[in-house]
Amino acid sequence: MRAAVLHAPGDVRVEEITGPEITAPTDAIIRLSAACVCGSDLWPYRGIEALDGPARMGHEYVGVVEEVGSEVKNVKPGQFVVGSFATSCGICEICRSGWPSSCVNRVFQSGTQAERALIANADGTLVPTPGMPDADLIPHLLAASDVLGTGWFGAVAAEAGPGKTVAVVGDGAVGLLAVMAAKQLGAERIIAMSRHESRQKLALEFGATDIVTERGDEGVARIKELTGGLGAHSVVEAVGTQESMQQAIRSTRPGGHVGFVGVSHDVALDGQELFFSQVHLVGGPAPVRQYLPELIDLIWQRKISPGKVFDLSVPLDEAAKAYKAMDERRAIKALLTV
Repeated sequence: MRAAVLHAPGDVRVEEITGPEITAPTDAIIRLSAACVCGSDLWPYRGIEALDGPARMGHEYVGVVEEVGSEVKNVKPGQFVVGSFATSCGICEICRSGWPSSCVNRVFQSGTQAERALIANADGTLVPTPGMPDADLIPHLLAASDVLGTGWFGAVAAEAGPGKTVAVVGDGAVGLLAVMAAKQLGAERIIAMSRHESRQKLALEFGATDIVTERGDEGVARIKELTGGLGAHSVVEAVGTQESMQQAIRSTRPGGHVGFVGVSHDVALDGQELFFSQVHLVGGPAPVRQYLPELIDLIWQRKISPGKVFDLSVPLDEAAKAYKAMDERRAIKALLTV
């Protein structure tokens, strides 16, 4: 089968490799209907994250179940399914407490930029859709696999809701879908921080009420200006850099909440500043599996359209073009047709 392989920074190749095989009774194999490139894939692509030899790429996926292990009961061949980037058993104490992305049997998914993929912990990871989706729903369901679920977690962790002012730091796909999540959760005011016209337009479509173009200290000052000098009740950090984390914390009012979902790289927090900020911090790998039934239902009923973050679609064979376009910020998020 064909699969995208990262050989070195900037070097993505689509190669013929051996297809997956069931190795545990809890495994499933799916035939991908669509895949995509994640912003976190750009860290090794840019050489910022170490790469130990050629690596299969991709952790966002939707497709049709082809084969299941002997202990898999919740999904069966022929079903269309959506899964999370972190597999989960669904029965351990951590899963049952609502944190499947920290499951004691967790496996971080990889290798879904391909024709087929092996999914561990299938029963606790994969969620079947009500039926076979229409073709136009597939990008929206694919978004639920990671970026929508991650943006949703960011908004939930920030306690977005009625009467709240929410600020979103980061205008990538996760940040934009955090705007959508905040809207769905009933936030009164949603401030999107973005300097890019196309992303600003999508943020407004998803529910943003204000756009802030400033960054750093100027961005914080602008948020304070818009909130009577207090800061936002809820802030979603969706980048993962030192600047974005500081901007998020400093944009939050005392007693407010920060949901940080950007994969952190070289982020260090000043203990004294954090102490006196009096903000709540919750984040990390999003427990996407917890939200999938609700998100799939919203998409199936066509109440939300998260797949609009895909502004580039190319065949799997042109995966290198998708990476390059996202790296150069010519695309918000690239979809790979399989």
